[in-house]
Amino acid sequence: MKKVFSAESMIEATHVVNLLQAEGIRAELRNSGLSGIVGELPFLEAWPQVWVANLDQARALEVVESFRAGVGADGEPWNCPRCGERIEPQFGECWQCGSEPAEEGVRT
Repeated sequence: MKKVFSAESMIEATHVVNLLQAEGIRAELRNSGLSGIVGELPFLEAWPQVWVANLDQARALEVVESFRAGVGADGEPWNCPRCGERIEPQFGECWQCGSEPAEEGVRT
């Protein structure tokens, strides 16, 4: 197993686990209960960590890098090509019908 991500926030670490699992990568959340002993351990060692199997490390790091880069998060809201719903930029699919944004020109 290899550590691919750590975060101060349990919410952020859990989100990364969810992103990895959505890509078919089995991910494990570690240190979920260590926040109470920060000070006893170095804080970076007590932060929640995301681990994956060695063979999934390269793919997992790509997902983590996309997350860190905020792909889509700084963009513009977009309209779903299927149902027309207005979607915030951080979302990669329509909450209403599940469609993904079309090629260039869909974000408005």
